[in-house]
Amino acid sequence: MQLLIVRHAIAMEREEFAKTGRPDSDRPLTDTGRRRMRKNARGLQRISPHPDLIVTSPWLRAADTARVIAETLGVEQMETIEEMTPDHHPRELAQWLNGKGDIGTVVAVGHEPHLGEVVTWLLGGSGSRVEFKKGGACLLKIDGKVDAGSAILQWHLPPAQLRGLAD
Repeated sequence: MQLLIVRHAIAMEREEFAKTGRPDSDRPLTDTGRRRMRKNARGLQRISPHPDLIVTSPWLRAADTARVIAETLGVEQMETIEEMTPDHHPRELAQWLNGKGDIGTVVAVGHEPHLGEVVTWLLGGSGSRVEFKKGGACLLKIDGKVDAGSAILQWHLPPAQLRGLAD
């Protein structure tokens, strides 16, 4: 399995959105976030395998980012799962992935610090963790069962480098 981890694109500022009284999980992407994510996805298209499935956090900014990726890359299969929200242990995502059977490439869209914890756990590390800028991505290779220490880091790129690949 190839696991492409992507942090959601630029969303409305937390403090500004809080004034609406709606939960943070409803915080939307900005127009700039959508535009940059489309370009990031075109960069991903050049350097990563074509995804078979996109999984996303149900939070609006991640789900919208996943839709941008799906539209740009032409991916039809997308699932929304609670295991991609920040309050879940990386083991829960691993169990979900293991239950999917034989899938070639999965894109997982979510939030920091959860994504950094997932990647660090999959790589077998502890202590400091991998960090993601908004719209940043990394590709992991996993042979066999998804578990702690089962992944090999293929690459990790910030959003500006992904957009540079799109040109």
